[in-house]
Amino acid sequence: MPQTVTALTGSCVQIPCTFNISNFEDKRKTAKSIYGIWLKNKSQFADEDSFIAFNSSKNIIRGFSDVQMTGNLSESNCTTVFYNIMMNHSDSYYFRLEMEPNVFRATFNPSTDVSRKTVRINVRDSPQPPELKPNDLKVMEETTVNLICSAEAPCPKQPPTISWSNIPESAHITTQLQEKPDKNQSVFSYMTFKASYKDHRRNISCTATYPRNTPVASTVETIVMLRVLFPPKGTCVIITPSVGTNVTLTCKSRASPSNDLNYTWYKHGEEKPIAWGMKINLTKTQNQIGSYHCIAQNKYGKQSSEEAQCAVKGQSGLSHLVIYGCTGGLLAFVLLSAVFFYYMRTKASRQAHVIGSDQAEDKNRDTTAIYTNNATAISKNDEKKETDELHYGEIDFSKLQTGHKTREHSNNGPETEYSELQVTERKKQINSAQKMDELYAQVQKK
Repeated sequence: MPQTVTALTGSCVQIPCTFNISNFEDKRKTAKSIYGIWLKNKSQFADEDSFIAFNSSKNIIRGFSDVQMTGNLSESNCTTVFYNIMMNHSDSYYFRLEMEPNVFRATFNPSTDVSRKTVRINVRDSPQPPELKPNDLKVMEETTVNLICSAEAPCPKQPPTISWSNIPESAHITTQLQEKPDKNQSVFSYMTFKASYKDHRRNISCTATYPRNTPVASTVETIVMLRVLFPPKGTCVIITPSVGTNVTLTCKSRASPSNDLNYTWYKHGEEKPIAWGMKINLTKTQNQIGSYHCIAQNKYGKQSSEEAQCAVKGQSGLSHLVIYGCTGGLLAFVLLSAVFFYYMRTKASRQAHVIGSDQAEDKNRDTTAIYTNNATAISKNDEKKETDELHYGEIDFSKLQTGHKTREHSNNGPETEYSELQVTERKKQINSAQKMDELYAQVQKK
């Protein structure tokens, strides 16, 4: 028997029990009956103040709602289950074996070895947390990890259920009820996974839930932190402030353990390191402009960051001015071009409108006033005398309106008459080569 058994109020408790007596087989064959008795607090069976908790021969149960002897006495097994445990059931219990008639009667008296003859039942209101092994979990990256979570099962007919939380994605879990070396039973849950650097400092919890004859079940848990050892990862350079004359370069890296990380700084184009440590400070001197990278290293490996460009404020400001100036000039050019094209388009539209109006006006003027005076001189004698008559015509294209002048001459002799012709011209000529100020024509009739 185990020395102690922990029971939970509202549940049951099983006491694993076996016995060993000399010549047991012969005595069993002689006896007509065999039964077991459980005594509470005292081992004296005949005393008046002795407390018989259970007697299998008469099915006597005292102080418990139910007691069942699940072991077979003929096979030296006296395992017994006590149900509906309460706080007042905490005590020492003794097993007594009787074989009748008068074959064998004995209480496993604690006078010689108490630890082997008695069992102590400890009743609790809440269960004990599950046991998680190993409790100090420190593993190397990419190695296989085995975790074991166990919870006592004092009542095998109502064992606790075990669940895991915050476990790695690659975890594989198996659970089963097992007997421990002290004959008590427990639920064991085994989890296997491959450690990753992403699981570093992960809190893995194992939870045991005990069913009870109460409205609410009891739940307890145990947590273990997973520590994964790995070389530097995600190494990068951070520049603060991003704009300014004095900047600080910080080398960031994730590694385990992190307290022994070493940092080395390099400048592009230089083979030898320029500095050591997590941070370096740069000023606006010209020789510190350039690209930098760092290397983080621990005892498990090293990693280099990408190059980071460091420029001083003045250089950055100048480039900004150039960019802003180019952008402003381009916008001004686009705006002026738009205004110019708009002006030219408007001007062409107006010219087309004026030309159309002039053409319509010319159609209405079918003729230009031409004034002529003809004089014919006939001699009084019958001789026919032909006299040449001169006709002068004047056409003025520079004037818009038609005017006329008439000159009268005396009736003496042949009359010479002048005519002035005026033709309205367009105010504006498209082709300047065709413009003429004045056109004179002289016509002489004989």
